[in-house]
Amino acid sequence: MRTPSMPMLRSPRARGAALAALLTVAIVCAGDAVARSYPFGPRTRSVNDLGNQFVPFHARLWDLLHGRADGGLLLNWQSGFGSSFLPDFGTYLSSPFALLVGVFPRDRIDLAVYAVTLVKTGVAAAAMTWLLTALRRGRGREWLAAVLGASYALCGWSVVEAVYNPMWLDGLIAFPLLCLAGEWARTARRPVWGTLLVTLAWVSNFYTAYMATLGAALVLVVRLLLEDGTSRERVRGLVRAVRTVLIGIGLAAPVLIPVFLGTKHAYPGWNRAFAPAAWPDVAARLLPATYSFFSPALFLGTGALLLACALAFHRAVPRTERLVWAGLVAAVALSLQWGPTHLLWHAFATPNGSPFRQTFVLSGLVVIAAWTSVATAWPDRRTLLGGGMVLTLIAAGAASSTLITGWTYPLFAAGLLAVIGALVLARDGRFAVLAALLLVGAQAGQAAATTAYADRERLNRLDDYAPWGERQDLQAAAVARADGWPRYRTDPGLEQSTANDPLLVGGQGGAYYSSHTPDVLTRTFLALGAGWTSNGRALHSLDNPVTDAVFSVGARVHVPRDPHQGWNRPDDSPVTVTRQDVPPLVTVRPAADAGAGLGRSPFRNQEKLLGASVYTVPATTLRSADGTDATDEGAYDYRVRPGTYTLSVNCPANSEVYLWAPDLFGRAQLGAAGEPADFRGELPGRRAGMRVLGTGGGQLAVSLRAARAGTVPHESVGCLDRRRLSGAVSALQRTGATSTEVTDSGVRARLPAHSAGVAVLAAPRIAGWSCDGRPADSYLGLVAVPVRGDRTVVDCTFRPPGLRAGSVAGAGALAALLATALVPWARKRGRRLTPVPRTAPRCPR
Repeated sequence: MRTPSMPMLRSPRARGAALAALLTVAIVCAGDAVARSYPFGPRTRSVNDLGNQFVPFHARLWDLLHGRADGGLLLNWQSGFGSSFLPDFGTYLSSPFALLVGVFPRDRIDLAVYAVTLVKTGVAAAAMTWLLTALRRGRGREWLAAVLGASYALCGWSVVEAVYNPMWLDGLIAFPLLCLAGEWARTARRPVWGTLLVTLAWVSNFYTAYMATLGAALVLVVRLLLEDGTSRERVRGLVRAVRTVLIGIGLAAPVLIPVFLGTKHAYPGWNRAFAPAAWPDVAARLLPATYSFFSPALFLGTGALLLACALAFHRAVPRTERLVWAGLVAAVALSLQWGPTHLLWHAFATPNGSPFRQTFVLSGLVVIAAWTSVATAWPDRRTLLGGGMVLTLIAAGAASSTLITGWTYPLFAAGLLAVIGALVLARDGRFAVLAALLLVGAQAGQAAATTAYADRERLNRLDDYAPWGERQDLQAAAVARADGWPRYRTDPGLEQSTANDPLLVGGQGGAYYSSHTPDVLTRTFLALGAGWTSNGRALHSLDNPVTDAVFSVGARVHVPRDPHQGWNRPDDSPVTVTRQDVPPLVTVRPAADAGAGLGRSPFRNQEKLLGASVYTVPATTLRSADGTDATDEGAYDYRVRPGTYTLSVNCPANSEVYLWAPDLFGRAQLGAAGEPADFRGELPGRRAGMRVLGTGGGQLAVSLRAARAGTVPHESVGCLDRRRLSGAVSALQRTGATSTEVTDSGVRARLPAHSAGVAVLAAPRIAGWSCDGRPADSYLGLVAVPVRGDRTVVDCTFRPPGLRAGSVAGAGALAALLATALVPWARKRGRRLTPVPRTAPRCPR
């Protein structure tokens, strides 16, 4: 009995795409298994932003899909005491593949993100395979198109860099899809589907979609130049392509414009100048088993590289076509190294991290050139000799690079011999199966080795984070038990596992790390003494009873220091929760208390936001171990160098002693019996947060141990009076809202009768807040609205900037798309319904 095949896999093109996807996924898993990387071994794969941003954001997506998130698509109540979520969604989560996390258990979120990464990589291979056979059919060679498609998806950029930036993998998919949309525009086919592909690419990840669009435009120009036709036909094809792109981007505008404005309102990140990579390093990155953060990861496997290098010598391919494709690849390769074109590729802003993020476009062009070389006819010995010589010269040029490893040249040589042998056998025609096995084996061996090597090197060079485990289970359970939102906030704690712990384990904390961290939020946290990393983009929790009162944090979870981070001292303390009475989310303050704004001292700034004096800020004296006074650095700071110091202060009895030393990298201890507190400041990139040192009074000595040079402020110590703090909290409770309703996009609070002054919402006044139909005011950085005696209800809503403009643009683009689809249909229908005039009968003569 014959088993019916799946309809989708009946065509050779579909079977080739499926083969490419399966081959790609198998090779990535094999490489990760060799490296013993999660989920195939004990080594975490959550390096850098993968563990710090993308896994926590996918955890929030899981919560949204299951109705468990605090907030919705517009407003995130869990991070930064209330942040705009649509820009984050459009940057990290808008890919349709991200929805796959919803089918996994929440405590397997790391596995869910890994599965999404595998699916994206496999789809990229399938998309490139489909594109190659659309550009040139290559009958009987669909299996080779599958190998080249896998080579593209397994390029060095993918397995070395994009694997821990999974949103970039949407660009890997977008490039072949946009080239396909350009091909349809050139041939006046499928205008609606082409437009939707553009929309899909730009919604999934606008950043890499921009680069993919530039690359697809170059491919389209080459195709228009090489086609047989008039100049008028070429112009029409180009106009159709431009229309497709513009309408497609317009449909994505409801996401794109809020994302764009989110970057405009964000706190400035790193500012790096572009520096081209050394050419030996560029050549080395074409070879297997190399790693570098500041050079283009161009590895594709010897098969694709040999065929691309052989194109110029392949006489079966028309000379013009050979020259144009080879010239395009060379020009794009040079553009990676030149400042002006570097800026063009990156939307005129040098990236904070890897400066060669457009490398996947060059990889795609090389694969297209390789397919052009082999789709018409198998290369002969002369062609292979020419391509092999070029590739050997490239490998020789990489010899002086420090990126070359002991595995690089053996893998390269073995792959080159296998590929040449495979192509010779394939040309003979009788050994097609053996040729396919040799090509697949060469690709699999080199790509798996490169994947495994990159897995190991990333752990040696980048920060890494543990996958979900017992620590996160305990922390999440403690947060869930203490949660009382929206009566009060629950902060998951200062001793974080990631910079986005509130997203990962729950709660409504202050910690937040994103490319869209608002400037207002960072500057407010700076004024209050918070710590940060990533130059102010990753904000730490404010572990302080005064700021907890200001932001209505009624429960705070305390977990031991993360044992996964090697710099942390061992800590066997249990997971605990501390509670305190706090005002509600909305309180009424005297209008005059806003004052002249926040100043330099975080102690005084906290008092301004609280509305009461609770600190004593004494004079300090800082002396080194030999008894000499520390050097003053200007009017505000002491200069310290590596060593031991004593900070002398005088506090009232029974004070809680807090130390503010944002630039201190070291340790501080109150007296001989106090618990040491770690400070990891190194301005401007890292800022140490204010820490409690203990309780005491009278003349106190704080021991400082500086591991690096830095500064300590003159007014670095605050002596907190808990009784005055309790009185201030009671006063705010009396003026606070009697009831508060929090929604996915705002707050509605009922105030006590005869309230007057300023109603203050304990949330940062980021762009997008409005109250009673007008833009919200700012009360020392928080959302505020004036109230009179007859007012009892405050209604504030949040709408991300650009949402309205994006919706209007999207509606216009939808109308244009409908016109694109309906006008040709109406014309055809009109021609069918128009009666054909009959010719009058002629009279016989």
